[in-house]
Amino acid sequence: MTGRTHDMSRWTDDKDKPVHMKNIPAKTTMKALQDLINRSERDGEFRKQLLANPKNTIERELQLNLPDDHEILIHEKSKSITHLILPPESSITKEEREAAKTGKVSLEYLKKTMYDPAPLLSEKFKHPPIKASSSNSLKELINVRIEQGLDFLDTTISDNGAWHCIRYHGGMENAPRHYERPPFVSAYCTLALENCELPKAKSICAAAKQYILATMEFPGLWRYYRHLPPDLDSTTLCSMILSDHPWIALGQNLSKILSYRNEEGLYNTWVLDPDEPDVVSPFRIEADPVVNANIISILGDCSETRPVQNWLESLLQDRKLEDSSKWYTDSSAICYGIGRAVNRTKPLLDHLSKPLAENLLSNQDQSEGFGNILQTAQAITALHNAGQMDTIDPLQYTKHILNSQHEDGSWPELIAFGDKKSKWGNFGQFVHASESMTTAFCIEALTNIGNSL
Repeated sequence: MTGRTHDMSRWTDDKDKPVHMKNIPAKTTMKALQDLINRSERDGEFRKQLLANPKNTIERELQLNLPDDHEILIHEKSKSITHLILPPESSITKEEREAAKTGKVSLEYLKKTMYDPAPLLSEKFKHPPIKASSSNSLKELINVRIEQGLDFLDTTISDNGAWHCIRYHGGMENAPRHYERPPFVSAYCTLALENCELPKAKSICAAAKQYILATMEFPGLWRYYRHLPPDLDSTTLCSMILSDHPWIALGQNLSKILSYRNEEGLYNTWVLDPDEPDVVSPFRIEADPVVNANIISILGDCSETRPVQNWLESLLQDRKLEDSSKWYTDSSAICYGIGRAVNRTKPLLDHLSKPLAENLLSNQDQSEGFGNILQTAQAITALHNAGQMDTIDPLQYTKHILNSQHEDGSWPELIAFGDKKSKWGNFGQFVHASESMTTAFCIEALTNIGNSL
């Protein structure tokens, strides 16, 4: 896909500005939308504006930037007219839906949807150790290496904009490796590139956005596999990417998201539904700290997120991040998710910044990192998002990340999510990794360091 170009006009306010994906939290927007309806009952002139030009009026009043190719219609009820709104026709046929319900026990179905062999890891050469020592020389080198990383990514993204990861069994030597391209991976990595202002980063983000849009299900839900029900991890990350789509911006998926709450007020990753595949084991119906941090990112401060805010604070204060997540297997990844929420909802979670940094710094090792290079990159971004970059030496970590880069611009394939521990059972040991995912997070860390030098 080298040389792809994309029209960014529908997703940005200004063609010379980076793609910014923050938006008014859905809960806030829903209240504001109801306020507009209430206002239209009192203000006849405003009612005329809303009926005559609903899209521009909503954009102006709610400070939204909705896509150019999406139409909004306003209907007036009366004593003689009632409007019944049908959901869009599903892109998934009845036959496909029924096949997915039993997909987990059908070798034919699994082979059709999940069999995509990936090659074994090959050895790659790294750049020679860097000699630059000053902030200015390192900043120049950061820009060069980020460009190289983006060039590598551009060769790995599918023509439809999808990112890939590689799935394999973490508890088995020489396990078969398979490509997979769920919308979750595209959203996870696109969010990592959202603050990179280089044209190629914008192009990659725009392509991924189109893929995420194509995989969205009404009223704004996503799933990892076709034979799994929609999940909140995929849905929240993809909602951040498509925050300006009316289904998301106007909170159309909000009632479904709220239905994932458990009796403690936390949000489960999965919800079983009679119309969805029943393949999620009971032990996987759990509240995950990263998923719940994502919930705060999209809903903001409201009664529906207060228990989540308290839970995350207690996890950080009591140092209970270890084993708190099934899917994110180390504290760097968990803090990365929490740090993103801190940054996107400022100043709501600023009180979590210091305990987040303390949790991360307690895991520093003597080899200049927070574990492997992926864990280190995510830890640096978490510290940046929490406003705690002054707790580390940016020059030291810059060299560490740059010295880990391959000559082709990539960084090593390392486990990004999944569970390599036996605690969750044999089926829970599948892990997911790719050079492109590690590369995205290293580019993000270098971008953040470069902005702080």
